[in-house]
Amino acid sequence: MFIKGFSKGFFIAILLIVTLAFFDVLRPYYSSVLWAIILAVIFNPLKNRLKQVVGERNGIVSLLTVLIICLIVFTPLAIITSSLALEFNTVYTKLQGNQTQLPVILADFIHHLPRWARHFLSDNDLDSTAEIQKKLSDAALQGSQYLAGSVFVIGKSTFGFVVGFGIMLYILFFLIKDGAYLVNMTLATLPLSRYVKHHLFMKFAAVSRATVKGTVVVAIVQGALGGVAFYIAGLDGSLLWGALMAFLSIIPAVGSAIIWVPAAIYFFASGMLWQGIFIVVFFVVVIGIVDNVLRPLLVGKDTKMPDYLILITTLGGMEVYGINGFVIGPLIAALFIACWNILSGRDHQNNTDEIDEDFIEEGKKRPDA
Repeated sequence: MFIKGFSKGFFIAILLIVTLAFFDVLRPYYSSVLWAIILAVIFNPLKNRLKQVVGERNGIVSLLTVLIICLIVFTPLAIITSSLALEFNTVYTKLQGNQTQLPVILADFIHHLPRWARHFLSDNDLDSTAEIQKKLSDAALQGSQYLAGSVFVIGKSTFGFVVGFGIMLYILFFLIKDGAYLVNMTLATLPLSRYVKHHLFMKFAAVSRATVKGTVVVAIVQGALGGVAFYIAGLDGSLLWGALMAFLSIIPAVGSAIIWVPAAIYFFASGMLWQGIFIVVFFVVVIGIVDNVLRPLLVGKDTKMPDYLILITTLGGMEVYGINGFVIGPLIAALFIACWNILSGRDHQNNTDEIDEDFIEEGKKRPDA
């Protein structure tokens, strides 16, 4: 009995060490694996529809699915990124050539500040249009010099991104092709009842799908509307500001306000009243409707979590896991709630979600050699 118990304990220790080492090896590519899994979950219905058209040729269907993902996800993203680079270069050129009204606007804004603030800025040579223009030009020059000096680091980061992106596509193909089998094999090894395993997996799939799809849709809508509003108000670099707003809209409730509130303040401070009023009304009403109606409809409905919990877990997830945290945070919260509901008996065999039977049957087939 001692030898048997010792052997079992020793094997568990080896299993733990090997598992930790395996995840440590994968650490550089956690993001690639995460997004491959999420995209495979989101586009699995597309694969099933293609299978009805093409037939049971799993490899061809999976390849077509990956190509469509690249066409509708990554191609527009590359176009937007290149457009942003051009827009940023335009803004930089205007700052270098004194072709922007930003120094005049800032000087007018400073003129309306309290006396103590103007005195502080005067001590730092920031109380005139010429000085502000000089500071902006110097900052732009220093930024270009920093980028030139960091070309090796930037090149290394770019190479790492390209490698990670390629690994993500490679993993994505096999997850789409053999995902059902891998899920079935993983669930079979878990020492849990069938309904618990199925419920947790369905919760993972639903939250991942809802968080990504909802966040992306809200970001696109808010970024597009914000860019149009800034263009109407006559703000330089409207495409750039709209893109920043789309990125910051990942943070529920307060993300877009980081951009439009300062814009409205300097419009009012510069005497451009109709632009300031337009920005405030537009973003409070239109963007408020998008964030308070569209986000709960797309995210909260499927995750079955209140808005405040989504906000807190999104912020906490991004603090811990970086940009990937906007998915990981709500996902951890949803699984936390699901586990405690199962333990308390609120969720039981009669009211939990089950994996689709077709997916189960597909998972029983071994992948093609």
